[in-house]
Amino acid sequence: MKLTIVVQNLQRGGLFDSEGGREDRWPQLAQRISSVEPDLVLLQEAEGWADAGHRQLVRAEHDLGMDGLLAPSRSGRGTALLYRRETLGRRIAWNTDYTDTEMHHGFGVAGFVLPGLPAPLAVASVHLTPYSADKAIAEADFAASRTYRLGPYCILGGDINYPPLAGPAPAWHHMRPYNRGSRTLLTNPALDEQPTPDRRVAWKLAANGLTDAAWHLHQQTGNTDLLRRTGNDDRIDQLWVSTPLAPAIDSYTLLDDPRGASDHHGLAVTLDTDRIDTTRPWTYQ
Repeated sequence: MKLTIVVQNLQRGGLFDSEGGREDRWPQLAQRISSVEPDLVLLQEAEGWADAGHRQLVRAEHDLGMDGLLAPSRSGRGTALLYRRETLGRRIAWNTDYTDTEMHHGFGVAGFVLPGLPAPLAVASVHLTPYSADKAIAEADFAASRTYRLGPYCILGGDINYPPLAGPAPAWHHMRPYNRGSRTLLTNPALDEQPTPDRRVAWKLAANGLTDAAWHLHQQTGNTDLLRRTGNDDRIDQLWVSTPLAPAIDSYTLLDDPRGASDHHGLAVTLDTDRIDTTRPWTYQ
């Protein structure tokens, strides 16, 4: 079975402009997302989606033909997850424990029973704090640990907010000062040295046994298009899978049409579930 996952930062819910004025970009976002007929959609900055009886979440469910979940968020710009019941069935779990204290933007893990897997498939939409790489490392560790609670078969994707594991240098001329302050290694500014990307958040995810889908396919194919930036200055939106799912990574596509739907490109990753490694499932908790 082919399973398609979309990651998309909505930019203030797709409902507001950068100054907080009303701006309904959801129709363009829905067009972008539905263009690949996803089975899972991992959204960030779902600002306003819980208002008025979850009106925007319900709107998205109807427009995409999917069921939706919102994670609690103390920032007000939390994450959301939508899934196609015809493909994944009813969820068996939705865990948001401890996220109000551990994650700036909130966090939740959904569980699904997938034919052929000896343990549930865990799926999480994540948005790491942009304000401190050190705090983001701790959030990444927490998110990975919570996603693994259901077993070894994990998908974690979203706005990582920091440089990827490897790849081209960021577009420094597009990077705002506060992003440069949080996304680069600290050096003495008086030396006027070339900035160095701080890749420790990606290293932490990799240390948790997760694989960056775009980098994995790039290593196999040499295709540099897989490493295109998703934000103004770097490939900060990423999808990671646990080791047993890495052989199942089938394709990666950047979603940038319609333009102006968000200040982030979306991305779509397809997994061939028949290629998931089930030979060594965990035998301990």
